[in-house]
Amino acid sequence: MKAGGSVCPPSYFTVDNKMHYLYQEGRTVFKYAVSNMSNVTAEVAERNGLNKDTIDWVIPHQANMRIIDAVAARLGVPLEKVMVNIQRYGNTSAGTLPLCLWDYEKHLKKGDNLIFTAFGAGFTWGAAYVKWGYDGK
Repeated sequence: MKAGGSVCPPSYFTVDNKMHYLYQEGRTVFKYAVSNMSNVTAEVAERNGLNKDTIDWVIPHQANMRIIDAVAARLGVPLEKVMVNIQRYGNTSAGTLPLCLWDYEKHLKKGDNLIFTAFGAGFTWGAAYVKWGYDGK
């Protein structure tokens, strides 16, 4: 919000100029999400001796399909190896990664290498590597 806090307290001016609404700088968020999700995923893969050929699945946060496409492209991972369900649920916030696992469980095989990656509120990001423990249903 551009106004409403101690730096710019409410006034007739701030109300008349509609300064009490949330907004997002979409280009900035996109750029940071793509670069940070890609970088942290590559770092986790490298630390664990993985590369684009030995990663079986990338499970990205499902906030935006353009972000998912760009992360996959930067990693050199084909979309066939990226779990996507945003078209079904939209952005489900913290539930996005477990929902992907639920939807794709039947495709998973014991020993598959999975990398989860996310970017969220407060410009936080992270990734985790998991070796899958059983054959899907």
